Amino acid sequence: MDRLHKQQVSLRGASAKEITRDALLEKVAQEREFRNYMRRATAASLFIQRVWRRYILMKMTAVHIRDEWQEMVKCYSVPMSRVWVSNDLLRPFLFFVTTLATRGRRFADRDVECMQICFKILLESINSSDPQRNFCTPATSSIEERRTWRYQAKKLISLCLLILSECDYSDKEGNQHIILTSMAMWFVVSLTDLKTWKAHNDLTLKDADTAVKDLVCYMCSENIQLYISIRKYLSRLEVPFSSKPKTVGHTDDKFLITASAITLALRPFNNDNMNLQFAAEQYCVLLLTIPWFTQRLPAVLLSAIKHKSILSPCFREILISKERVLKEISNLSNMEQSSSTKTLPPVGWALANIFCLAIMSDSNSNNSGRFTQDLDFSSFIRVVIVFAENLLTYFEEVEWTQINSESLIELAQKQSNILYTDLLKPVCQQWHLMKLLTFVKDPSIQKADEKCELTDVAYYYSCMLRIFTILNPVTGSMHILNMLSFTPGFLLNLWGPLEKSFFPKLSSVSGTNFSNNNNSNAIEDLRDGISKKKKKWVNVLNKITGKSQGEVEQIESVTVSNLGTQIGDDPFDVWDIEPLRKGPDGLTADDTHLIHLFCATYSHLLLVVDDIEFYEKQVPFTLEQQRRIASMLNTLVYNALSNNVSRQNRPLMDAAVRCLHLLYERDCRHQFCPPDLWLSPAKRNRPPIAVAARTHEVMSANLRPDDSLAISSMHSVITTTPHVFPFEERVQMFRELISMDKASRRMAGEIVGPGPQAVEVVIRRSHIVEDGFQQLNSLGSRLKSSIHVSFVSETGLPEAGLDYGGLSKEFLTDIAKAAFSPEYGLFTQTSTSDRLLIPNSAARLLDNAIQKIEFLGRVVGKALYEGILLDYSFSHVFVQKLLGRYSFIDELSTLDPELYKNLMYVKHYDGDVKDLSLDFTVTEELPGKRHVVELKAGGKDVNVTNDNKLQYIYAMADYKLNRQVLPLSNAFCRGLTDLISPSWLRLFNAGEFNQLLSGGNHDIDVDDLRSNTRYTGGYTEGSRTVKLFWEVIREFEPKERCMLMKFVTSCSRAPLLGFKHLQPSFTIHKVACDLPLWASFGGQDVDRLPSASTCYNTLKLPTYKRSSTLRTKLLYAINSNAGFELS
Repeated sequence: MDRLHKQQVSLRGASAKEITRDALLEKVAQEREFRNYMRRATAASLFIQRVWRRYILMKMTAVHIRDEWQEMVKCYSVPMSRVWVSNDLLRPFLFFVTTLATRGRRFADRDVECMQICFKILLESINSSDPQRNFCTPATSSIEERRTWRYQAKKLISLCLLILSECDYSDKEGNQHIILTSMAMWFVVSLTDLKTWKAHNDLTLKDADTAVKDLVCYMCSENIQLYISIRKYLSRLEVPFSSKPKTVGHTDDKFLITASAITLALRPFNNDNMNLQFAAEQYCVLLLTIPWFTQRLPAVLLSAIKHKSILSPCFREILISKERVLKEISNLSNMEQSSSTKTLPPVGWALANIFCLAIMSDSNSNNSGRFTQDLDFSSFIRVVIVFAENLLTYFEEVEWTQINSESLIELAQKQSNILYTDLLKPVCQQWHLMKLLTFVKDPSIQKADEKCELTDVAYYYSCMLRIFTILNPVTGSMHILNMLSFTPGFLLNLWGPLEKSFFPKLSSVSGTNFSNNNNSNAIEDLRDGISKKKKKWVNVLNKITGKSQGEVEQIESVTVSNLGTQIGDDPFDVWDIEPLRKGPDGLTADDTHLIHLFCATYSHLLLVVDDIEFYEKQVPFTLEQQRRIASMLNTLVYNALSNNVSRQNRPLMDAAVRCLHLLYERDCRHQFCPPDLWLSPAKRNRPPIAVAARTHEVMSANLRPDDSLAISSMHSVITTTPHVFPFEERVQMFRELISMDKASRRMAGEIVGPGPQAVEVVIRRSHIVEDGFQQLNSLGSRLKSSIHVSFVSETGLPEAGLDYGGLSKEFLTDIAKAAFSPEYGLFTQTSTSDRLLIPNSAARLLDNAIQKIEFLGRVVGKALYEGILLDYSFSHVFVQKLLGRYSFIDELSTLDPELYKNLMYVKHYDGDVKDLSLDFTVTEELPGKRHVVELKAGGKDVNVTNDNKLQYIYAMADYKLNRQVLPLSNAFCRGLTDLISPSWLRLFNAGEFNQLLSGGNHDIDVDDLRSNTRYTGGYTEGSRTVKLFWEVIREFEPKERCMLMKFVTSCSRAPLLGFKHLQPSFTIHKVACDLPLWASFGGQDVDRLPSASTCYNTLKLPTYKRSSTLRTKLLYAINSNAGFELS
């Protein structure tokens, strides 16, 4: 049957597919839905047509009524009664005006003309003393009249606000909008002021007052948009308010409009029945956020908006409803088209306007002003903090950059000549800070429930400092930091609470007596050459810090070296501050703000405090306090970096790191802190050297500029505070980084060690610098590869020998000896006693000087890369450039002590500096000529005076320390960093870099040398001559042992990590010298002198029989400045 069923054929003719029941039902449902849709569409279209016809009809009716109204007004000559005004004038007028004039559309000329006529009649009616003619009389009449009057008055107020927000206020000829608006605003002002109602009497006074208050409440209600209308008007005014008319007659009208608008804005603040909370909120959100709000207003109106009856409610509303107010301001920025991330948000303008309202400053003076009378300082400080916090949050969210700041400047140039930062300028003035500090210190002038403390002022200035820094990263915070740094006693005020918080047991440290010979010598050096009578600037700084001179002189001298033994068994515990072990996360909000402001201010002051003031006079802090400050910052920074720094703590850490580095650099030059202080935070949890090195290298290689928040904690510690690792560990880390680099190059197929593919160079000993420069300079970073050196003697013949590392070492040491010699002209020596090397400023006149100095940077980099010691030390100033650091005035004493002494004399000069006949120039001595360099534009015409002498001193120091050697330093640095990564170099300070290059202390550890010495040629450790040698070496003076090292290895210092790391190893080679038997019985000894092969670090020692002979011969050899040629 199934088979027969499948073969059935439909007899309906077509072979169409049969429709299923479900499909049929779905089709029917769709058709039904379509019919319903069509019915709704038809109904909607009919409704639209009805609305449109009604609209057109109303428009036509309104136009017709307007025409009749105009004819009626023209023909009516009888004195106008209040009944006629209400029934015949206002009823048709309000109908056609509200129909024809809508928000967002320009008013037609005929509508403007009608409104002018109507308001003219209304103003005449209000000014009439006849109750029958006065428009306001119905407000105190029967209930029906009151109801009608209230309706018409509210409609008129709405119309006037519409006129204020929509009219055109351009200064073109015949602009009737300005006249209309002035009439409308004057009408609203008169209507809402009981004093202008001339027709009421004592019986109707209460009813009239109620009517006025009712109108004010209505005017300030949310639906009427009073403050929105005023905002639209004020935003179109010029900045600043123009007192000179571009068109005759308009200025008075504009002034009247502006005055009326401000009057209406302030009406609710004087109305007892008014919901002041809503009005104050609207005032703050819509008016205080107008750019250049106070600058757009006539000066005569400012006293009204600065009155305490206006500011106090606003401050109170902002503080009580902070979240709602900030949300409304944020919504405002989203609604306006100017809410681009390139412009300042409304909260930024609210902050600036708050300053303008709270301060009455003298525009002709940069440092004079006063706060508005009866200002609530506590509320003012907290409101500024609220707005500043919100603005800083905005900057973080939109990632505000220098480009945004430039756009803000362009906006200011288009709309006004007033920059945004100029509005905040009072914050940078000392009177401002002193007034706030006086308020904080005097509890009698504070309210019991709203006390303000120093931490609030610190938070206030911390926020403002961050804002200035963001708006202008280069110089934005300079003015505020100058003021904070030189305000008397301010730094001590900040440090006091911090000291009590972090050092509660001061007595256990204060009683300790410290002394340090190096420190004393440094101070004595600084004391010489500067008259003790020149104390003017020291006295100034004493005044700044609040100290008396007697207190400074009584400060107990402190010793650094004995701290650990006198305080306890573990000196690290003294400097590892427990409250800071969690970093910023363990700080209270008050401590966070205090530390941020303290670090920013003190780091700025440290730039101008010289070593005499810091060490000898101990201002602004004693050395004991300086140690505590360094300890606090060291512990805070280390633990913050160890736990990763959050975005919100970044400003705090930036300031703390900057201040810490300045203190550490000063300690590196003239020690005032014990070494344990810098090591203490990382004592217990330092990572292994290999792990730290690998982490540092991986993060440095893979870090992108936008990954600043993702930096590992270990990498941050190593790059920011490498000094928490002992110097020996950092040297090991440096060698580990180089080993890792060699391993990666070996994996990449590069030649690392000696071999047939090494770089071949042929060097003439008489032209070692020129040949080395010509053959190796083009290699760049490929100089890391092994080089094979063949020497050509002065006779022109190739020298015999194979280079297995020794000749390369000899080449590097010899080329350094020749090129760094002052006679060669590329480098010169400082005038200090240690005669350190620094690029010769006159070298730029030589041929290829820049390229050769760059090549010398590669030579030094090669020596560091291979672990070869060079017996040279560079000037502290020059090394600072190699490490990417800026040099400050006190470092000039290490470069040119005479110039430093003279500059300090000028700084502390009590008389008139003009008598010294100085100008802003410096004379540079060049071969055959003298070159005058201006320290500033037009410097030769600028005399040095008492007012600008600090500028002169630091300009001179900047030239000598930075500008003069910068091109040469940059060239050397380019060569050096071809082989040594800058991040590796930044593990060390300037003094440590020289140790890394030339070795350790100026003495030799004989036991270490003996345990790492090889013996060749027949010598063993038990040989008689070898034993005599070690006995003689132990008896040598330290200087003689160093001379021996220089004789054998060409460097007078030992490797930093011991002789185990000397390459090649120290070797004593036997030189057999047989004596006749009769000579031995006669007491004679070997007459031959010892010699050395410095390229292999080998001492060729004859077989001496007596220690006296060995000592005499060895001293003669090492003092003859000869080596290989003695053999």
